[in-house]
Amino acid sequence: MNVSTTHAPPARGSLASSLHAASPFVPAASVEVKGLHVGYGKRPVIDGLDWQLVPGQVVGLLGRNGAGKTTLLEALLGLRDVDSGSVSLFGQPLAALDDAARARIGFVPQASDLFPWLTGAQLLAYFRSFYPRWNEAKVEALLTRWDIDRNLPIARLSGGQQQRLSIIRALAHEPDLLVLDEPVASLDPVGRRDFLRELVEQVLDRGTTVVFSTHILSDLERVAFNVAFLARGRIALQAPLDELIETTRRLSGPAAEVRALMQAQALQPLAGMPVTGAGERLRLLVRCTADAPAPAPAGAVLVEKVGFEDLYAELTA
Repeated sequence: MNVSTTHAPPARGSLASSLHAASPFVPAASVEVKGLHVGYGKRPVIDGLDWQLVPGQVVGLLGRNGAGKTTLLEALLGLRDVDSGSVSLFGQPLAALDDAARARIGFVPQASDLFPWLTGAQLLAYFRSFYPRWNEAKVEALLTRWDIDRNLPIARLSGGQQQRLSIIRALAHEPDLLVLDEPVASLDPVGRRDFLRELVEQVLDRGTTVVFSTHILSDLERVAFNVAFLARGRIALQAPLDELIETTRRLSGPAAEVRALMQAQALQPLAGMPVTGAGERLRLLVRCTADAPAPAPAGAVLVEKVGFEDLYAELTA
């Protein structure tokens, strides 16, 4: 599949507001996954996963090491064989994707696959020939801003410069779907900030669908309007990040009292959270809604707000 294999933004609130203002209706899905199964031998990695991404969404994909994030992203693009299930991009089955649809995809893999014997200029000229929609002005601006010597062999660029060049290659043809697997792993904080700014501009200017995995939670807090938690082979939960943090509470205490409080206030455990506890005590996450507002402590039950790191730890366990 000929995709662009490559290898500070506004606050989340302003990004979310801008995206909502530009999207008064729910658009057709850019990515639709149904019943996806991928395994290694007898070990399932992706296990009956359903997922949908729409234009203008920025989705941060979270999961523990080995949860299958890279496997899922590669399966979305036809870069990894699947056991069963279906993937559609822009309404077309992945197996029958036409050239016009392929040209709308950008991909930055976890491990760079740049051609080290070429210069940056030669690499970009090579890929420019594949894409009718190539923004040379954007390329030149990013090469200058990120201080990349286009005439130097890629093998002589630093790891961070090579990663920046991979990102430029993925952005140059202005994709409608941008898939990024740990795209900032080798960038310093300034490089990450510049990349995230460019990412947000891409979404706001073009309504690009962006899905990216990262272990740097602070980066997700800057730009990910939605977060998706991958655990046990499925998306345990996907929700707007601000809303999730605002409406989630942790209940802990004697099991009988926790269950009584949940029943009395019509509280449901957060998606993917088993209602289990050690011995006679119980700890779980619940979502507050208009019908079930934030619970007040009752008896020995402790009610706490939950930060992003705690959410990550709980939902990807």
